[in-house]
Amino acid sequence: MRRSPGSPRTKKTDWSRADALSDDQIRAAVESDPDAAPLVDEAWFEEAEVAEPATKTAISIRIDREVLDYFKASSRRYQTKINAVLRAYMEHERSKR
Repeated sequence: MRRSPGSPRTKKTDWSRADALSDDQIRAAVESDPDAAPLVDEAWFEEAEVAEPATKTAISIRIDREVLDYFKASSRRYQTKINAVLRAYMEHERSKR
């Protein structure tokens, strides 16, 4: 559905009605909806492991202005992208050993 920024929304969610639903009612509604994603099996939570993200170290690095401009133009998270490129290179080089 397309809507212009100034057009009013025609539907509103009845949150009090949603809050009143039990877990069983929510599960039944999801299972009856052909477009809904499958619910996660609770056994999955027992097998899942929490993975802490690797810590990052702040450094000062000199790179070509053109390289920096390229990454800055491609994303607001350009430092994360630069890190991903360097990681891919590192993993590639390690795999050659």
